Amino acid sequence: MNEFKHPWLVKIAFSIGALLFLFPLIWMALSSFKSPLEVTAYPPVLIFSPTLDNYSELFGRTDFLHNTWNSFVVAGGSTLLGLIIATPAAFAISWHRMMWPATVSLFARMAPGTLFLLPWFIMFSKMGLSGTFTALILSHAVITMPLALWILLPYCDGMPREVVESAQIDGCRGPGILMRIVLPMMYPGLIVATIMSFVFSWNYFLFALALSGFETKTAIVASFNFIGEGTTNWGALMAAATVIAMPPLVLTFIVQRWLVSGLSFGAVKG
Repeated sequence: MNEFKHPWLVKIAFSIGALLFLFPLIWMALSSFKSPLEVTAYPPVLIFSPTLDNYSELFGRTDFLHNTWNSFVVAGGSTLLGLIIATPAAFAISWHRMMWPATVSLFARMAPGTLFLLPWFIMFSKMGLSGTFTALILSHAVITMPLALWILLPYCDGMPREVVESAQIDGCRGPGILMRIVLPMMYPGLIVATIMSFVFSWNYFLFALALSGFETKTAIVASFNFIGEGTTNWGALMAAATVIAMPPLVLTFIVQRWLVSGLSFGAVKG
């Protein structure tokens, strides 16, 4: 094709796209090493002496390390719960070729999160679960479960039915089919679903803001402590944002090969 006759044009286009995508992240990371005056200086300060004062304030004067651990607990727990529900559901929906349960699950993703807050707050308060990890994990599973379900559906649709039927003839039933046949064949999809679910849960703000307690406050909620009514500590806020952005970026970088192949497979089979 004509566009491949000049590969350097493709490289330039990709470089420009990557620069536009990474520029906010680079700016955020650099700002976290600036003094408060340099962060808000205009015109922007490009040459500066890096300082760790923002990170010292972030981890020394606040419980941000504990809040970050809370984020791992909530995001990891809701991702695991979402996968436990979505994996057999995706296989059952694909096997029986009935899409209405998957469509119904989308209602939770399409509806604004504020619709859930009051009922959940009342329900969790009545159950004595207000401000607990249980409440946060259950509420975030409403985000992760539909997402994982729709990611896994193309993999189940592309799975040869003869393989499952042969396992049934050999006497394999229910959980055995799921564990020995379905899961190994869905491995790329599970990687994609895990990463996407974790990132969505990790970055979700609304449910954690309304349903978390002092001991279960997540990092993304705790970062807003640096935003005051009359002033904002931009240096510490940039440091908090950098810390929050690191786990999803590192996790995606580690599994990027499986992530790209899994997304490609889902796109083709979908």
